[in-house]
Amino acid sequence: MTTNSLDQKSQAWSGLFTEPMSELVQRYTASVFFDQRLWKADIQGSLAHAQMLFECGILSAEDFASIQRGMALITEEIEGGHFEWKLALEDVHLNIEARLTQLVGDAGKRLHTARSRNDQVATDVRLWLSAEIDLILLLLNDLQAALLALAEKNIDVILPGFTHLQVAQPVSFAHHLLAYIEMFSRDAQRMQEIKARTNCLPLGSAALAGTSYPINRLRVAELLGMVNALGEPQVCQNSLDAVSDRDFAIEFTSACSLLMVHISRMSEELVLWMSQNFAFIQIADRFTTGSSIMPQKKNPDVPELARGKTGRVVGHLMGLLMLMKAQPLAYNKDNQEDKEPLFDTVDTVKDTLRIFAQMIAGEKDPITGVESGGLRVQKEAMQTAALKGYATATDLADYLVKKGLPFRDAHETVALAVKQSMKQGKALSDLTLQELQSFHPSIEADVYAVLSLEGSLHSRMSLGGTAPDQIKSQIQRHALRLQKESACL
Repeated sequence: MTTNSLDQKSQAWSGLFTEPMSELVQRYTASVFFDQRLWKADIQGSLAHAQMLFECGILSAEDFASIQRGMALITEEIEGGHFEWKLALEDVHLNIEARLTQLVGDAGKRLHTARSRNDQVATDVRLWLSAEIDLILLLLNDLQAALLALAEKNIDVILPGFTHLQVAQPVSFAHHLLAYIEMFSRDAQRMQEIKARTNCLPLGSAALAGTSYPINRLRVAELLGMVNALGEPQVCQNSLDAVSDRDFAIEFTSACSLLMVHISRMSEELVLWMSQNFAFIQIADRFTTGSSIMPQKKNPDVPELARGKTGRVVGHLMGLLMLMKAQPLAYNKDNQEDKEPLFDTVDTVKDTLRIFAQMIAGEKDPITGVESGGLRVQKEAMQTAALKGYATATDLADYLVKKGLPFRDAHETVALAVKQSMKQGKALSDLTLQELQSFHPSIEADVYAVLSLEGSLHSRMSLGGTAPDQIKSQIQRHALRLQKESACL
């Protein structure tokens, strides 16, 4: 056995060393059992690198053809579950390179010309993450579409709007759902921006200082689709930064943390709304669980667990920030620790988006077209709750302002009316005209239209308000936006 052979007893770098790596160190430093998910990106990057080397006259046509043939065989082996991942070969890169060399001989060894594992792994992670962002964008689109469809069905359903979890003003349930669509639309925008920065090629930076070979990095970026909005290839401009930068991973995890905070806020409301104290909604049985001891229980486990998984993703962000905070330039072994939190963040976000879209939208029978499951709205319970908290008090104040009172005086007048109503156990709309006029003589019979939930809702016609006409306009805007975004994904 030669000291440079790539098998279980030696590494690609072993020529300098006089003793083999201990098994404990092998297990401690190896990443192959989690970074093997980068295999497609690794092969994709290697093939683009090989093509560039061939086009630049650094690699022969025969070697290039052999590398292409070998990579095709390795792809078949991995997809078929027949590829043997070896711990001694440390990572996905050396495992694939070793197998390639077994299959095609010296051509496999020449593939590593003008590159290092440092720029190779940075490229692989960027390629992999870029593809995952595309999937997340699709799932964000699905979730927004599910919320939009539910909103369209509930424009006239009145929900008590809360501040400080106290009844504030009546709003449309559709308006409430549209608030989350706004949040998720910003999440999608952030993902697009991060993808643009992720799509920048480190390969060709080699270990840290660039390479003496006459390579064409722009060509590799072009082959890998690492281009800007104008279709121009993007390459990292400083070799030290290129191999050591993980800003894109931190940015992505930060955006995912905010996305999960939005999910968590919605989860909290779903949990509250499903409780008997609110009874505003029902969640389909397949997204809930029962109690092992209390037979009457139906627990909203999916939204509860999503709240918990939010902490998990935010924790990954903190971990990545701490990983990078004290690293000198350029590449350090610490960076191996970027993958597990990044991988888990991607998995958690994708699973959460997928299950929330299904939980909200339900399923449609492909034959009958009948929808089943999904979020079921309890219209009467929402309306009853809106009536309990003097939600139209602000409307009465606005009414008095339109009669000529300064707003602060109107506010004080309505506060006295609410106080009297509470003593009598009545809603404002239950007070007689004479009782209302005792608080201010300008109040007339038309006040009852203002004090109704429907009247309050329809009066909020300002842009972005809760009036049904405004909501219909917003639904149309979001539908067109999602249609355009879906066509681009």
